[in-house]
Amino acid sequence: MKKKLSYRDKLLELAYIYNVKEIQEYTKRRKNLTTGQIELILKKNKIIIPKEFKTNFIKENFVKPISRLKTNIIDYKEEKIKDKNRFIRRVENYKYDTTRKVNHGISNLWRGLGKIGYNFLNIIPKLGTTIAQFFGNLFTDVFNSIYNQQIDQKSARNVIIGFFVVAGVTTAIIAGINTYQNFDFSEKKLETKKKETEVKKEIKRPEPEIKKEKTKPEVKLKKETKKPELKVKKNNVAEVILPDLNLKTETVIQLFKDVDYDLRTVRNEKLVKPIYFTQFPKDLDDLQSVKLKKETFLKIVLPLVVAENEKILDDREKLKNLTEKKFTSDAEKQWLRQKLLEYKVKKGDLNELMLRMDMIPASIALAQAAKESGWGTSRFALEGNAIFGQWTWDGQGIAPLKRDGNKNHKILKFPILRASVKAYKNNLNTHKSYSKFREKRQQLRSKNKNIAGLALTDTLKNYAQTGSEYTKILNQIITQNRLSDFELVKLVNSVKQIELNS
Repeated sequence: MKKKLSYRDKLLELAYIYNVKEIQEYTKRRKNLTTGQIELILKKNKIIIPKEFKTNFIKENFVKPISRLKTNIIDYKEEKIKDKNRFIRRVENYKYDTTRKVNHGISNLWRGLGKIGYNFLNIIPKLGTTIAQFFGNLFTDVFNSIYNQQIDQKSARNVIIGFFVVAGVTTAIIAGINTYQNFDFSEKKLETKKKETEVKKEIKRPEPEIKKEKTKPEVKLKKETKKPELKVKKNNVAEVILPDLNLKTETVIQLFKDVDYDLRTVRNEKLVKPIYFTQFPKDLDDLQSVKLKKETFLKIVLPLVVAENEKILDDREKLKNLTEKKFTSDAEKQWLRQKLLEYKVKKGDLNELMLRMDMIPASIALAQAAKESGWGTSRFALEGNAIFGQWTWDGQGIAPLKRDGNKNHKILKFPILRASVKAYKNNLNTHKSYSKFREKRQQLRSKNKNIAGLALTDTLKNYAQTGSEYTKILNQIITQNRLSDFELVKLVNSVKQIELNS
């Protein structure tokens, strides 16, 4: 009995009849093409597809439009979420800019007032000397006129008496002012002393009550924070996201020195500060020292990898708790639906979701990032924040310069570096080419072993066309640069607030 061929098999037969080399090459490499991709290649080669090949009326007129509608709804939701996040970021940036401008204006005002006060203090001695010279010259002229000119004794006597009266009045006024000031100051001292004694008395009485009030909530807090320790730590982390400022490599290296960010201490303490760069410095390749170039690259990429891993592990812990529950709320069900879509799990299989929702070893992520981006110096990394060299045929990307004429793929482009890391981890956790990687990772976890990078590199042969040669290069990068030291690294609880001037 003749076997019924599927629509895809019929298309493949049609490709072999017309000798379409592009499809034959893909099949030789054991790369599975979708029916849509085969149709596009056949149409590109101007091969007409017979109508009898096409699917039935219900599938064409009902199933496909519904699936397209679903995808459109999902895309619309994602766009709305992105717009919301962009708006929140703009509001936060505006808030930071306004606070910075206000602080700058207050500092400028304070400096201006200081300069005015300093100039005024410089004027006072000059003003005093001019007044003294004026009165000195006046009195000398008066006495000289009295001595030289012949005047009546009565007028001279009146002038002398008037002089002494003015001098006496001025001395009396100055003495009165001094006594008044001394009197006020003494009263203030007495008042402040009384207030101090009153405050001391008031503080001494309720001392035991304050201690009791403090000790009680401390115990409660300890009891409450025993269970969600990880959540409290992560909420307290002060993330430093460095904006797109076209920073130079010298500025980046100086920044690392200012915050005491050293890879030696990270290796020893297994802690890294959450400093997130949005792009690589454009002049990173200008560094003469290869060692300094590699260290700068690792310092930029490591916090991004660790942050994504911790986010995945948080989701995994939440999924474990939900699977143990008998009843789930609407919000929890919505979260499960979202994660099933994110990890491309069909039929609501929670075991498959648990298999896919897991971390990528930091050593593998760093080694692949170094290999694919040339340690952060490739054109794709600098122009499109593409660290891992992921291909695309639909999305926005950068065309390779040495691409074959019969190929139309591009390197996927990202707005920031962290988006590239997230897309890379979703790729390893969802694509069928890396199912062996996920299975071996699950085996290590079931045996309570560390998920080490060197134990999983042999499962990534499908990541590049070179296959096993590619995995050898990854092993070499991991061992030579001691990247296995970063596999147990976590984010620190707090970090200094950093302010950069663009």
